[in-house]
Amino acid sequence: MADTTIINSSPLGQHLDKIAESQQVSYLVFNKKKIQIAAKITMGRESDNDIVIDSKLASRHHCIIQKIRDAYFLKDEGSTNGTFLNGRRIPPDKYVKLNAGDKLTIGSSNLIMG
Repeated sequence: MADTTIINSSPLGQHLDKIAESQQVSYLVFNKKKIQIAAKITMGRESDNDIVIDSKLASRHHCIIQKIRDAYFLKDEGSTNGTFLNGRRIPPDKYVKLNAGDKLTIGSSNLIMG
């Protein structure tokens, strides 16, 4: 009798297996520099942010990246011009899971998840 599991017997199992294999996010690349991600990172135009985006298209407190359990999530803080993940605007005040290789866009600034 062959070993049959949900992973090799159903599309849902195969999808869950791919999610489990996705690379963990541990840093951002911004202006050709690697920035290690802590439990929470704030981004925006104001100088009190962890990452300051020098652009009039960035809100003072634009978005955050926050660690929840073993994953990192992006949340727009109600910015005027929006936060984009892989070219798509994310909904304000909703957490979106980040994966390695994701491109985060704030105004004309791009950050790459690694």
